Order: sequence, then structure tokens, then C-alpha cells
Amino acid sequence: MRISAQVYMLAVILLVAIAFGVALGETPLTLRQYAEALRPGGAVGEVIWSIRAPRTCAAALTGAALGLSGAVMQGLLRNPLADPGVLGVSAAAGLMAAVVLAAGLAAVPGAVELAALAGALVAGAALSLAAARLQAPEALILFGVALSAFCGALTALVFNLSPSPIATSEILNWLMGSVANRSWSDLAWAVGPVALGAGLSAYAARGLRMLTLGEETARLSGLPMARLRVAAVAGAALMTGAAVALAGVIGFVGLAAPHLVRAGARDDPAAVLLPSALAGAILLTAADLIGRLIPAEVELKLGVVTALFGAPVFAVIAWRAARSWRG
Repeated sequence: MRISAQVYMLAVILLVAIAFGVALGETPLTLRQYAEALRPGGAVGEVIWSIRAPRTCAAALTGAALGLSGAVMQGLLRNPLADPGVLGVSAAAGLMAAVVLAAGLAAVPGAVELAALAGALVAGAALSLAAARLQAPEALILFGVALSAFCGALTALVFNLSPSPIATSEILNWLMGSVANRSWSDLAWAVGPVALGAGLSAYAARGLRMLTLGEETARLSGLPMARLRVAAVAGAALMTGAAVALAGVIGFVGLAAPHLVRAGARDDPAAVLLPSALAGAILLTAADLIGRLIPAEVELKLGVVTALFGAPVFAVIAWRAARSWRG
């Protein structure tokens, strides 16, 4: 597959964003300290390579997973407002994490992360079954919205029944999203589900391209469309679950990233996948850096930063979509 100039440009921007994310932080460093960090050991090297570097890479991986899953969902449903958050995958992952936190199991290594991933997989399985049975994309969107609302209501119930203010605070902090204090081990276990989800998305790409010609043409194409639909939903669910497990619930990245690169991919839902992943990684890496650098007594949560910048983007997308529907 020929790699476009857009992909090369986005890859360079991502590398620059990661470099800034590793180099910059709340505590400014001198050139001499940066030089010291290149040698093994030392406090400065510990800050850069054990704190900033894994945090920045976690933001990039989370953003890539959300951007790619958003592109898959928008291509599958042929709807510019679709993303895993709208379809309930993020809400289900957040719900399971909230349940574990309220139960006081946060001290168990990996309990919250596994619960979030399990919640996303359950939601993905439900959506996969719906995708296999519901041919109309509008029906799948309505199913996802209902699932999201139900999981949101259950999360509110967990808040209501939380046994202590400390548990409530932990749940709130998780749901607001953050990659602070992430380690290389946290990053390592998240790579597997994201890679598997990306592979399923790549497998489903030809089906996404065929769907642009309409449901009837797709059915007559000879492609295993039912299998490709399930692969697309399962891939998006895996990536979203891993993203929520790694960084909490973060909105708008999966929605905005595909729109930022779609024109460069000539509106091809298959060609937009890789650029969307790179754009999502850039967006979240930049958002994490902004959250760190804004002077405040308490560091802004990653989900707050993305919402502040993403909400206007969502409004513009919705306005343009409404105009196209009227026209």
C-alpha cells in the first residue's frame, strides 16, 4: 500500500510532539541538565526517561487508539458524528472501572485496567451482535446511544452508592482521564489489545470502502460483509477498551481526528485509518503537554483539556453535518 505524503507529514509532527512531551514539563530544565539526562542514572534522567517519556508515549498510544477507532466507526456507520464514545464502548469501560474502584479493589495491581477492558469488550460484543443483525447503520447508532445512556445511568448509580468520599474521588479522577504516573509496564500491556484492534481494523478496511457505494452494492460485492462488520466493531472496542484502561475516559479525540485528515485521504474510509491514528496521537500528546504546562495549582486532567478544545470542534462538525442533511 502506497503511503501518502499526509502520513509522512503527520508522522513527523507526531515525533516532534513526542520530543516536546519528553523534554518539557512542570519543572523547567537547563541545557546542562538535558545533557546529564543522556547519561545513565541521575535524578534528571529519572524524571525524563521514567516519568515524562512513558507518560508521553501513553498519551500517544491512547490518542492513536481513539483516533483509529473513531475512523472505523465513522466509516462503518457512514456517519460523521459516530465514535466509540457515542456507541457506548467508553461508557461501558468507565462503568466497570468505577465498580472496581467503588469496591475498594484499586490497590490490586491491574484490577481497574482489566475491568475497563472487560467492560469495553462486553459492549463491543453486544455491538458486534447488533452489527451482524442490524443492516441499517441508523439502527446500530440508536442501539449504541441506548447502551451509552444505560451505562451512564449505572455509573451515576455507582457514584450515588459509593461507600466513601475517597472512593468517589478516585472514580471521578479516573473518569476525567489522565496519563500521569503511567509507567513502561502500563504501556507494555496496553500495546497488545491496541495492536490486535488495529489489525482487525485493517482487515475490515476493504468492507468500509465498499460501504461507501451503499448497502445493496456491498451485499452484492462478494465480500464477507457480516464478518467485516463484526471485525470493525470488535477492533474499535478493543482499542477503546485499552485506551480507557490506560488513560481513563477521554472524549472528542475519536470524533475529531478523522475529520482533521479526511480531506487529505479523499474521503476514502480505508485510506483515512492510518492518518486518523496519527492525528489522534498528535492531539492527545499535545493535550497532555498543554495540561502540564498551564500554570495552575492542580494539573488539568486530560479529559478536561480535550473537552475544552473538542466541544467547539464537535459543534462545528454537527453544524456542517446538519447543513449537508438539509441540502
